[in-house]
Amino acid sequence: MTTPLPAPDAGGIYTFPDDLLRAHQRWTDHLAERHRAHDHRVIELKAPHSGHPHFIELRRPSGRPVLVIEPHHDDFALSASGSFLARPLPLTVVTVFTRSRSVHPALETTYSTESAVSALRDREGAAALAPLAAKRLHLDHKDADPPYRPYSQDLLDQVTEELRDIVRAHPDAELLAPAAVTRHPDHLLVHDAAVRLGCRWFWEDLAFWSTYALAGCDQHLFRARGGPTLAPELVDITEVVLDKVTVLRMHGSQMHPARKMYRPIRHAWTTAADLLVGTGTYAERFYRTESL
Repeated sequence: MTTPLPAPDAGGIYTFPDDLLRAHQRWTDHLAERHRAHDHRVIELKAPHSGHPHFIELRRPSGRPVLVIEPHHDDFALSASGSFLARPLPLTVVTVFTRSRSVHPALETTYSTESAVSALRDREGAAALAPLAAKRLHLDHKDADPPYRPYSQDLLDQVTEELRDIVRAHPDAELLAPAAVTRHPDHLLVHDAAVRLGCRWFWEDLAFWSTYALAGCDQHLFRARGGPTLAPELVDITEVVLDKVTVLRMHGSQMHPARKMYRPIRHAWTTAADLLVGTGTYAERFYRTESL
């Protein structure tokens, strides 16, 4: 089944959130029928916050393993999951800042303590990564609270050493981390720690794109930090974009209500404008370090 994908172009920019919601529902209904027909390639996922069921094909990873270092439980899913849904590789995902009080303001009375939020976000991370058959590892750091300030050097040193042990335990894996297209100190710290450990492959951060991560001033600061050494590369995710929506639905504590999950997909459409003419309509952006 091919589900027509909406496009947030000049005619659809206002209707895109609802158009995407309907397209995703049609895709979900199709996969639910396959699941009921005992197609074992299709698994059921329940969003940890809402409890709503969703369906997605389980990926069969092959090739060189990848060790992903993400700041928070939703960062890899938001920014890079489409690429691995399209081309599954063996994944181990290390989440650095696993203690948190951060949920959507509408949910703060429901999840009012650090332990409640942290447990929910852990379940969300597990559900989001299940279709990719990813292994999960956690560090036990508390995320930064607003108003944000620069991270401490001591914390960078500590996280780097903790990650170094994990990297040594995965000698064949390629490292992947956030490019830190953002001022968020957790993203900046994880990026800097990954660079210390030899990482040369980074994703474009989308977690804060709707507020400041892709603003002009942040883009300037990002280019100033990375200079000419970071070369962008695009990955076409058109064929799996509705599955990426399913993965994002697992992170309901952050992207609430579900209609708001159009935002990273809208950015993927914008990103795809840089693909070759005649190729896909949705893409994710990565960066690789080039030698000067």
